[in-house]
Amino acid sequence: MADKTLTCSDCNMEFAFTEREQAFYAEKGFSEPRRCPSCRASRKQARSGGDSSYGGGSYSGGGYDSGYGSGGGSSAGGYGGGGGFGNRSSGPREMFTATCSSCGREARVPFRPTNGKPVYCSDCFRAQRGG
Repeated sequence: MADKTLTCSDCNMEFAFTEREQAFYAEKGFSEPRRCPSCRASRKQARSGGDSSYGGGSYSGGGYDSGYGSGGGSSAGGYGGGGGFGNRSSGPREMFTATCSSCGREARVPFRPTNGKPVYCSDCFRAQRGG
């Protein structure tokens, strides 16, 4: 494998897709990036509402960033710094109603309860955790 020169689909500038990046993308099952690192960083910042908690475009060790262009996948914990967790702007969180497995009271939880798994109200949950 040798370094490749690709053309960004946004700015039409050429950028290097290094041998090391190619190996990383292949290992993760990602397709080749369509955007240069700068345009990927710009798109990622726009998606997160402009309040990105990491301070740059690409990983200085090899040019990776956590906005992998096409191919999707999770950017959490990626090479770009894994920002974005606390910046959810999808509106109020959907809550579900369940019966507490410990005391039998109604509990409101931020996940869809599944059969066979215990669900606790906030008081019983705190008691279970020892806090």
